[in-house]
Order: sequence, then C-alpha cells, then structure tokens
Amino acid sequence: MKELPLVIDFFAGGGGASVGIEMVLGRQVDIAVNHDPEAIRMHTVNHPNTLHLTEDIFKVDLSEYIKGRKVGLLWASPTCTHFSRAKGGTPLSEQLRVLPWSVYKHAKKFAPSVICMENVCEIKNWCRLEDGKPVKGEEGTEYNRFINAMRSLGYEFDSRELVAADYGAPTTRKRWYAIFRNDGKPINWPEPTHSKNGAKGLEPWVPVHTVLNLSDFGKSIFDRKKPLAEKTLRRTAAGLKKFVFECDNPFIYQIQTSESAPFMIQVNHGGENFRGQSLTEPLPTITTKHGFGIVSPRIERIEGIVQGLEKRNKKNALIASFIEKFYKSGSGQSMHDPIHTITTSPGHFGMVSVQMIKKDVLLKNGVSEETIKKCNWVAQYMIEYYGCSIGSSMYDPLPTVVTKDRFALITVLGTDYVLLDIYLRMLSPEELKKGQGFPDDYIIDRDINWKKYKKSEQVARIGNSVVPEMAKLLVEANCSYLKVGERIPCINIDTEASGQLKMIV
Repeated sequence: MKELPLVIDFFAGGGGASVGIEMVLGRQVDIAVNHDPEAIRMHTVNHPNTLHLTEDIFKVDLSEYIKGRKVGLLWASPTCTHFSRAKGGTPLSEQLRVLPWSVYKHAKKFAPSVICMENVCEIKNWCRLEDGKPVKGEEGTEYNRFINAMRSLGYEFDSRELVAADYGAPTTRKRWYAIFRNDGKPINWPEPTHSKNGAKGLEPWVPVHTVLNLSDFGKSIFDRKKPLAEKTLRRTAAGLKKFVFECDNPFIYQIQTSESAPFMIQVNHGGENFRGQSLTEPLPTITTKHGFGIVSPRIERIEGIVQGLEKRNKKNALIASFIEKFYKSGSGQSMHDPIHTITTSPGHFGMVSVQMIKKDVLLKNGVSEETIKKCNWVAQYMIEYYGCSIGSSMYDPLPTVVTKDRFALITVLGTDYVLLDIYLRMLSPEELKKGQGFPDDYIIDRDINWKKYKKSEQVARIGNSVVPEMAKLLVEANCSYLKVGERIPCINIDTEASGQLKMIV
C-alpha cells in the first residue's frame, strides 16, 4: 500500500487547526510540535494518534520522524501576540516575532507540498524593532523578506484576510491566511457562504446566542458579596441603553418562568466606554484573556412573585439579554451577531440579562417586600446612570406602594414591563469553545492524564487556537486528495451519580 504524505501541525496547542484538518481529511495530523508541555497535553487528549513533540520549533530535528517520507501539508500558526495591535504599548519580543522563519527553515529541508499559515493581519507590517517597538518607515520589510525567501524555495504564494463568520463560524475573528505550494497546482480559496445580513443570496451570520446556555442568568449585579467595579456598572448601563431600551430589535426570549433580553459585555478593558453586543451577532475574536459576560435584564411578569400567587405562568416571562465585553473600549454586541474575537485571557465577555414584570399585573396583585427591594435597586441604578435621559416614564411610582418606592419601566411590543433585576455572568469555557467553532465532543477541561485544567487555562487554549472551520475549508480547497475518510468524534467518559462510568460520543 502506498504511503500517504505526512500532515504536520506546528505550534499545536488548542488544536483548532488539527481538528479542522481532521474534519476534512478524516485523519489526525501525523506530527504536532509545540514547546509548551501543557499545550501538548491538551492536544494529545484530542489527537491521541498524533506523534507529539515538545520541542523548540527551531531546534527540533524532524528528519528522525519524517524518515524520508513526503510531507503533503504543513500548517503553521506562529504566536501572534507580538504582531497584534492588542499588544498596545507593551514592548514587543523580537524572539517571538521571528517564529515565522521556522517555517522557512523546515520548508527548505523537507519541502512540504502545501504550507498553510495563519496569523493576525498586522503580520504584514512585520519589521525590525528598536526598544521593543517597530521602526517607523520600515513597516512590512521583514514580512516581504520572509515571503521572498519562501518564493526562493520554489513556492507559489497567496494570502488573504478572512473573517470566520463569512464561512459559517459563530465568531467574527479576522485573520491573515497564507498558502504556499510547490507542486504546480493552483492555490484555491473557499467562497464565503455567509454575510452579515444575508445579502447576495448568502446565509446570514451565525448569531452568538446559538452557542450560549440562555437558561443560566448568573448572579444579580446588586446583591453580591464583592460589589462590581464602577466601570463594569457603567458599561452594563450603556449596554442596557444600546441593546434593550433603545434597540429596535432587542433579543428577548422565554425560558420557563423568565423572560429576558440578554446581551454580552466585555469586562477586562481599562476604559469606561461600553463594549458589548447583541446575542444575535456572532462572537468576536476569542483571545487568551476571557472577557465576555452575559447581561440578562429580567423582565418577568408578576405571577408567582406578587403576594398571594404561588405559581408562575411560564408564557408570561421575558428575559432581555446582550453580550458585554470587558476589555479595550467601545461597544458590546447584540445576540443577533457572531461573537467578536475571543482572547487568551479570562474575563473578557459577559452576558447581561434583565428580568421584567408586566406592569398591569404588578399593579393588580401588589408586590412582596423582596420584589419592592429589587425594583428599588434597579430604579436607583437606572437613575444614577441615566438620570432623566431615558425619559421620566421609566420611573413612575406605583400607587400600591409608598411613594418612595420607584420602578423602572420598559415597553415591549406595546406592553409596559417593570424591570425587576439585572444579571451578569461570564461566558463559560465550553461556550467559548463552541463560539470558536470547535465540535461539541472536543475536550478542553482536562489533559491526557485526566489532570483538570483551570478555566483560565481552557480559555487561553481557545483564544490561541485557529478557528477549526477555517482550517477545514482551506485544506479542503487545496489538499482534498489527502482525504482518507470521516472524522471520528472524541469519546468522553463521565461518571454518573451512581458511580457508573458512561462513555459519551
């Protein structure tokens, strides 16, 4: 039987490129290289048939493992943080910026037929550094030198900046993708299948709410042991204004006893400006710092909360939500869009959900002391952060309670609701994994030795990873002849309450 050309993944960690390749070729990559043992351990649990090398990418001698075989595909995603604008004013590392040259080093020796690379778009400005900063006027000189060096080895080259949401992934992560090939075949690019608004006969972007657990609101922003930071409260207020109160199409849904309009916020940026999104948008770029939270203003009708009522009417419950972002500056995002770029640090995204009660039912049945207390918290919060800018109708007193108790109102489809509570929680690693486009069966919470990963470690792997769908499509367009079958899902083993082991496929 003729040996298949080898498939190699450089800088393998979270495994986005490897699983994308596996999704289209039906085979695990033959060799994966990374200097980080933790990254290799996570990669190993999902790709057990791969030869894993914990080595310096410049020093590793692949000839011992390749043994004269043809390399059909090499995927390389060098560390991008020292090219990215997200690095801000932090000094850059020349040692990390030279990592793309490792691709040239190994290509010169083994001449893979196809090489795919992925990085931030700013790599095209790659140049030498002085005092940790790019030299002005020399932008792109080192990038061009690298491309010309690859061409000198006999490679054809093309590159594009692609947005993952345009290809069906639930994230707007935008990256530079490059293809080098030396086998005389043309370089091919996949055609977009989606667009922001579904224009030109394409499907609309996959919204972020499709990957979220909307039944989990998190905790109230008010009664916390450790109060939220002032900047977080201001960003949340700005998100409520943008994605709930002044939004023509807020994301409102029913879940059992609650109705909510959730949105997402980003929580780990230094400024006070609102950063968030609707849940109908895709996720933004996921980075290694987790900064996505969900804000859920609860909009529940009064049944089951007011005095004298024991059962809730599930059909009368509303929740309005959006995504709040806790890094950098700017706005959050709607649930209608894909998530923005997921970073490598925890605490970037949260979901905000607002609980609402129908005003007419509230007036008719009266309210409990607990309800009054929460309504007062919300009203005080609204007055503090909005003043009268939203309109005095939001603060109408209810005649059934003392005049000092005031309630914030919102109109939903012509019906007035009282805001009862506002919830905020961070997005879980599992939600971010799905937001990056990983298969549901992909394991991120433990390594091959069953060592549990911290949430921050899980988010870091996701934020560093390639969007699997992008790797899949690029390899499918250029290396479909390497296909051997279909991907076999990972088998997860879980322990039931009875102690019985259960395999989950």
